[in-house]
Amino acid sequence: MHAMSDFTVDGAMRGDGSRAVILRIPAKPEYITLCRLALTGLAQLREIADDVMADVKLALTEAVSNSVRHAYGTERDGHVEVTYELQPDRLAIEVVDDGDGFDPDDATSFHNGDELSEGGLGIAIIRTIADEFELVSQLGTRGSRLRFAKNL
Repeated sequence: MHAMSDFTVDGAMRGDGSRAVILRIPAKPEYITLCRLALTGLAQLREIADDVMADVKLALTEAVSNSVRHAYGTERDGHVEVTYELQPDRLAIEVVDDGDGFDPDDATSFHNGDELSEGGLGIAIIRTIADEFELVSQLGTRGSRLRFAKNL
């Protein structure tokens, strides 16, 4: 593992030809760009169509932004862990935080008055972009895990 000031990076080559990189960042908006840069670097290992990469970057940005914006509030410092898995046929990304959980099936979790909140819109964007989508969170418990994959 290579440690750098506020964030850590760990990577591994797996037996099935896939590569995995884990990035752990402080839950602060200024680190969202670092998540995008890590994705860009990993994508250099395989030819990925520009439109697919643009979709994955958007979904990644929305997922990490949701964790940064909603999981920890203003009172606590927290971290977000992003796992990138570049497999022979797809790119999977998992975003995990240890912040406040929520009920993903409760539409009011994502609504603010009559308008869809940024968090709800972000999740809708990720669902639309991704070929696979999984969201695990529970109101009253710590932590959320969002995983999505895009076929290459």
